[in-house]
Amino acid sequence: MVILPKVTLNTDLNEGYCFGCGENNPAGLKLKFTKDGEVLKTEFKPDKMHQGWPGLLHGGIVATLLDEVMSNVAYATGKTCLTAEMSLRQRRPIDINETLVITAWITRHRSKIIETAGKICLKDGTVVAESSAKQFIAENAAEDKVKENRSHV
Repeated sequence: MVILPKVTLNTDLNEGYCFGCGENNPAGLKLKFTKDGEVLKTEFKPDKMHQGWPGLLHGGIVATLLDEVMSNVAYATGKTCLTAEMSLRQRRPIDINETLVITAWITRHRSKIIETAGKICLKDGTVVAESSAKQFIAENAAEDKVKENRSHV
């Protein structure tokens, strides 16, 4: 039997500095989420500041987009989570001029781990990246504030 560590996070989101969804982070992606049934969705339009090779979206930003939507679909269950493991498959390079649709859903919910999957598609539905992750359920140091701030997912 694996003994998982006890992790407590300060989850007060009033600062708004999350790189993925924080409103107040000047360098952040400022993602906004909508739910469609069990699927969490966001759109993102990269620009030059997000490129790796000229004209192509940096792989770290691809990973960040997927990590953000997968962790937030787990967060929307009412659990405070931290990504413990993630795998990513990029199907093709992504042009920085393409609007991206990023979605995620829960594939399995256990007592201490929420497993998620996600994908990035172009507007026409072409899948350009896929991912899966395990979200570790952590304890909450700001439980009251989380309940009032969970509305972003």
